[in-house]
Amino acid sequence: MRLLWWIFVLVTGFYLFNRYKYRLLNVILAVDVIRKMAVSLSMQLPYIREKILPKILGRTSF
Repeated sequence: MRLLWWIFVLVTGFYLFNRYKYRLLNVILAVDVIRKMAVSLSMQLPYIREKILPKILGRTSF
């Protein structure tokens, strides 16, 4: 019975997370400190810095 309860909780949590993931992300990134930390951490990833950022800014290279 306990295992069934945990499976139910996990499935419900997964469903709610997928349904409200963008709303949750907007709430989290609305905090300035967390948003700045997320941007600085993502800029440390070479793929984002070399491939995605030039496409966003319309430049060919940095």
